[in-house]
Amino acid sequence: MKIYTKKGDRGDTSIDGINRISKNSNLIEAIGSVDELNSFIGLLNYKLKSSFLVNLQENLFVIGSILAESKSVGQFNETNTEKLEKKIDYMDKMLPPLKNFILPAGSISSIYANIARAICRRCERRIVALGDLDKYKNILEYMNRLSDYLFMLSRYINFKEGVEDIKIYPSQLQNC
Repeated sequence: MKIYTKKGDRGDTSIDGINRISKNSNLIEAIGSVDELNSFIGLLNYKLKSSFLVNLQENLFVIGSILAESKSVGQFNETNTEKLEKKIDYMDKMLPPLKNFILPAGSISSIYANIARAICRRCERRIVALGDLDKYKNILEYMNRLSDYLFMLSRYINFKEGVEDIKIYPSQLQNC
C-alpha cells in the first residue's frame, strides 16, 4: 500500500474517508495542533523516558480521533484530567512556592516541556475556535490542565537537575 494518494494535492483532505475539507479549516488546524503537541511530547519523552508521557501521547491520539469524529481508539473522560491534577499536586508539593513570573528556561528537558506547554495552549485555542464548547468540554478541561502539567513539569525538571528558575520581577519589566 502506498502512503500517498495525491488526493490532497489541491489543498483539501478527508478526515472520514468520504467528505473533503480544506486543509486550512479550523478542524484541520485543531487536529494538526494536537498531532504537533503529541510529536513534541514524544521528543520530550526521548529525554525523560516516562511511561506517563506515553500515556499523554495516547490520550492526545484519542483526542485527535474524537476531533475527527472517527471511531475512537480508546476511552477519554474526566478521569484523564484527574490523573493530571494528581501529578500537578505531587510536583507542587515538591517545589518551592512560585512567587514571581519565570522565564521558560533551564535544562534542555525543561525547555522542551515549556515548548510543549506553548503548543498545548495553541491546541486549546484551536479547539475553542471549533465553537461547540459543550461538545469539547472534557477535551478543553484536559488541554487546560495538560498545559498546567507541562509548566509544572518544566519547573520540576529544573528542580531535580539543580537548575534555578529565572525569576522576573516587575522592576525588570519596566526597563524593557
